[in-house]
Amino acid sequence: MGMLCFLRQFKQILFTTLVLLVGVTALSQVKPKVIAVSKIVPKPISPRHREFLHLTADANVIFSFPTGFREIAAPNDEYFSYDYAMEIPGHQFEIWFKVRSQKNDWKNYLAMKNDPRRQLPNPDTGYLAKGRAMAKTLCNDTVSVSRDIDQEVLRRYNANAGKSYLVDMPYRETTKHYKYALVLAIEKDHTGTILIVCFTDEKSPEFFRNVNRISHYLKFKS
Repeated sequence: MGMLCFLRQFKQILFTTLVLLVGVTALSQVKPKVIAVSKIVPKPISPRHREFLHLTADANVIFSFPTGFREIAAPNDEYFSYDYAMEIPGHQFEIWFKVRSQKNDWKNYLAMKNDPRRQLPNPDTGYLAKGRAMAKTLCNDTVSVSRDIDQEVLRRYNANAGKSYLVDMPYRETTKHYKYALVLAIEKDHTGTILIVCFTDEKSPEFFRNVNRISHYLKFKS
């Protein structure tokens, strides 16, 4: 009986071992299923956008394209020359940008600072002339409302100084018959200037909310 029992157990162990060997061999021949991972495609950047990013980087400015906007051609003629432009489709809101570095201006200013024959104006005050000139061009030299930009707003732009000009515009094709424009001239000491022009047909709360959004996607680096 003992020998018979042993032979039965040995056969059972042998059978189990054979089953396991067959199973392992079959599994080793099954190729693992490859799970396809969709490639993340970055949002395409237009030539205008790419060039604007070069200008903003040179002026130590950060720009992130905002949702809800659409790129449009920036004006570049004898009256207006801007680097980049956008609009909110269907909301009568258009915006133009001009960004400039002050680094070379500062080098020249410091080099000639002690020479009374070659002295240059302080580059940190240049934003005033730029903003005033643009406001006059937009409204054909008529009176515009100008104000110093509030310190809280300047902090959002990481800027040191700024001026705003609210102008009533004449009816003309160049500015697409918009009725009003708000000019923002902003500077960061020894760094750069940002000139922004926002257009609208209505001086509504929505217009000023859109203007306030600008500091979320365009500002000087800290």
